[in-house]
Amino acid sequence: MDFNTQLFRALKTGSVVLGPVMTEKCIKEGTARMIVVAGNCPSTIKTKITKNKNAFIHTFEGSSMALGNVCRKPFSVSTLAIINPGESDILSFMRT
Repeated sequence: MDFNTQLFRALKTGSVVLGPVMTEKCIKEGTARMIVVAGNCPSTIKTKITKNKNAFIHTFEGSSMALGNVCRKPFSVSTLAIINPGESDILSFMRT
């Protein structure tokens, strides 16, 4: 199973928010089921997001530009939160 394919499927069929501000908001509200952080996410942002132990955090191996490309966005994406996975199996990556 390919993470990138499942992430794109979650974006198309589920509920996903992009960016550190919206990701933090979802963590605080308890709606984030999974957090994805780009490999080159700035340490200040990564520290804020990873200090919460209630959300599963997946580190994307690529850069924020690569994560933006996976999301089919013309901009970099340093963090995102999966609220509802939709028809994807993205949450299965929480076990690995």
